Amino acid sequence: MKKLFFVICSTVLSLVSTSAWGEIPTGYYKNIDGKATIELKTAVKNVIYPHTMLSYNSLWYYFKSTDVHVYPNDDQWWDMYSGETFYVRNGSRGMNREHSFPKSWWGGITTVPAYTDLNHLYPSETDANLAKNNYPLGEVQQATFENGWTKVGYPKSGQGGGSSTVFEPADQYKGDFARTYFYMVTCYQDLTWKYSYMLQQNTYPTLMPWAYEMLLRWHRQDPVSQKELDRNEAVYESQNNRNPFIDYPELAEYIWGNKAGQIFYAGDSPITGDPTLLSPVAGSSLDFSEVAVNKTQTLSLLVKGENMRGNITVTIYGTNSEYFKSAVEKIPTSNVNSENGYMLNITYSPTTVGTHEAKVLLSDGGIVGSFQFSLIGAALPIPSLSKIVATEATDITETAYRANWNIPANEDVDYYVVTRTITEGGKQTVNEFVAEENYYMFDDLKAGTTHTYTVQSSRLGYRSVSSNAITVASGAVTGIAEDAGLSIMTIDGGIRLLTPQIQTHCYIYNAQGQVVAYQPQIENGTIITLPIGIYLVKTKESPTIIKVAVTK
Repeated sequence: MKKLFFVICSTVLSLVSTSAWGEIPTGYYKNIDGKATIELKTAVKNVIYPHTMLSYNSLWYYFKSTDVHVYPNDDQWWDMYSGETFYVRNGSRGMNREHSFPKSWWGGITTVPAYTDLNHLYPSETDANLAKNNYPLGEVQQATFENGWTKVGYPKSGQGGGSSTVFEPADQYKGDFARTYFYMVTCYQDLTWKYSYMLQQNTYPTLMPWAYEMLLRWHRQDPVSQKELDRNEAVYESQNNRNPFIDYPELAEYIWGNKAGQIFYAGDSPITGDPTLLSPVAGSSLDFSEVAVNKTQTLSLLVKGENMRGNITVTIYGTNSEYFKSAVEKIPTSNVNSENGYMLNITYSPTTVGTHEAKVLLSDGGIVGSFQFSLIGAALPIPSLSKIVATEATDITETAYRANWNIPANEDVDYYVVTRTITEGGKQTVNEFVAEENYYMFDDLKAGTTHTYTVQSSRLGYRSVSSNAITVASGAVTGIAEDAGLSIMTIDGGIRLLTPQIQTHCYIYNAQGQVVAYQPQIENGTIITLPIGIYLVKTKESPTIIKVAVTK
């Protein structure tokens, strides 16, 4: 089935190079040479962690460079989660900005660079993304969702890290996901994990043994493809860091695999003593995309080099240079030559509606010739946003619920902000969550608490007024007992459903409130296979939750 969709405009930061792709920058990996295992992993982290941090609104723009493949007549999104066709020319509707390494694992904090790191963000078809949820990677033994590319279901023995559900990508992308996860647990090895299905709270090995053993197997069976090589270059052009497990696939073996303990040499970085500016890329463009007039947006650009011999001078000039400003005029040599480089803040503050351009010249410090790149921005009128109407929560269990709201018609929105207040024992805790669609799944409802949510739309940094408030009480799921019309018998390896009439929309939740099985229709004697555990069952006709324990 082909799905057509429309452009969702969003704030964009871009670095699009005019040079040829395909070569690892000289000296980029020199600081990882001569190291092994634990020290090697940390050295790699120190190379790849400093990078230009993109804005969330810019991701669809970057996906056009990183995740589009070209056919004779149409550009199509490269979706690793489904086999459906989505045309770039029609925008991004029907797809999500998917954190392949779930953002909830580090608490979903938006200020962490991982939140917008292109190395693990991919466009994904909405239904597959919803089914994938925040489940760990794994190999599915029995699927509860399958679309020919993505499988979700019960894991093989020894996998899952305590989760009864895992996400398994298609064979041709298993290596892609493995190398993505190797990157994430290296670049962000210092994060605090809220969910640890695949993770340990340490800088080495960070991955659980079952996880790195499986990922190494995927990594070996699905070698680096041309798609990954091209994408790695596009990401480097955009945010000025690389995935070293694509550049040097054998690196994973030195950190977790059969060469752990051996000394690694990249072998591509002889020190010549010549001054070299590794980042940014000459001839590239720093694109602020759309910004509301009279509003300021700041983007951070990584400036990093080696053997620079003096301070680097930053000069902004050109037609609309008055709208762009660098935070500094001189960048100290020591900062540019350091492992982390220097994050140069550049602001765009338009006072008139229209498209604006300027140039940045980097000079001195031993730079030979002219090293410059472009600044581009588009100023739009301040948006007018309608009030969102929040609707009643659905899919409520003892531990989870789905917050819902209606979307205003014909109104450009970048994303939605859900403000959720938890009241417990007279104390209130307030948090905000970013949503792509007109719903958000919460999985932390517990006894003795009341949850209240409101919703706002966001566009160009402005928000609509808050919606009406919806309240969900922990007692919304009442009477864990049998319904008169449905009863359940436990059998070896599952349950048998007993009902005097056909019933529809049978949901089975695990103890964490996650949907683990769904039957559109059941009849008397229907058997559903389940692993050992505690489950909650309901149907449309018998909405009272039934609690059942599978023990064999």
